[in-house]
Amino acid sequence: MLNILWGLSIQKSIELGISTIRCCCSHRNVFCAQYLKNKYGIFFVKLNHQTKKLPNMKKLITLVLVVLFAIPTFAQESKVSEDKNVLKINTLSLIVGTGSIFYERKFTDNVSGQLGVAYLNYGVEDTKFTGLILTPEARFYPKKDAIDGFYLAPYARYQNFSLTGGDDKATYTNIGGGLALGRQWITKSGFTMDLFFGGHYGSGKIDVNSGDEESFTTGLFEGFRTRMGFALGFAF
Repeated sequence: MLNILWGLSIQKSIELGISTIRCCCSHRNVFCAQYLKNKYGIFFVKLNHQTKKLPNMKKLITLVLVVLFAIPTFAQESKVSEDKNVLKINTLSLIVGTGSIFYERKFTDNVSGQLGVAYLNYGVEDTKFTGLILTPEARFYPKKDAIDGFYLAPYARYQNFSLTGGDDKATYTNIGGGLALGRQWITKSGFTMDLFFGGHYGSGKIDVNSGDEESFTTGLFEGFRTRMGFALGFAF
């Protein structure tokens, strides 16, 4: 059985009558598959496995689940924090070469606003991405325990990168939006833990300075993408 991978792109070779499927997802191994169809309509698959050292998602998800169940042990049972501000960093984004910092401000017992600023320096296949990510979001706490409880967070995302691929250079801009849900804990000392998961849809545009557009791999940022993080910081 062939598992269907995220971020697949299909390139058709008319001359050979063969379809090549390539995975453009940065957090999985890269596969190349050739499909040959016989007279009975059965597909034979030839796989060429190109190993790429990337984060193991199964281990990453397991780690997040362990953290999710362990946090209540450390979070002290107390009244909702009276602090109105939180400053934190996303520890999981460091795995993919991204430095990410968040500032959250409480507006009412139900609502807060957050701005995330991140700097990405990462390579996908032959393309290197360097640039800025902005993520503004509104957080709704249904139990009136902002900024210390469960929340739903619609958010927008703006990404602007400089791309290099050998001697080729380009600029890539992507705009999108989505929804996240999570849980934030604030201890009596002000230590803050924020675990969240969600997804968004993004669409980008590439402006080529030298070379051609096909030289760059941008599929990682196009379409629907998941978002996951575990942020640590302090409230004040």
